[in-house]
Amino acid sequence: MSTIEIEYCVPCGFLDRALTVEEAICRQFADQLERVSLVMGDHGVFVVRVDDEIVFDKADDDFDVDDIVRQVRSHVAAR
Repeated sequence: MSTIEIEYCVPCGFLDRALTVEEAICRQFADQLERVSLVMGDHGVFVVRVDDEIVFDKADDDFDVDDIVRQVRSHVAAR
């Protein structure tokens, strides 16, 4: 079972993005996950981690929910 952490920037208003990603991940992988956590951050952060490994970082990639789900899938399936 994997754990997912979605760290998002509160001052930037990224909560809606975080909730959208959380919902998409839960719909796809609910039976394969131990926990999905939202972590409040700042300084423009938007990072998704699977078992403490970064699979998406807004600083490196464009925001695309489908792509984030694919990245999560590749890590969850490997477990």
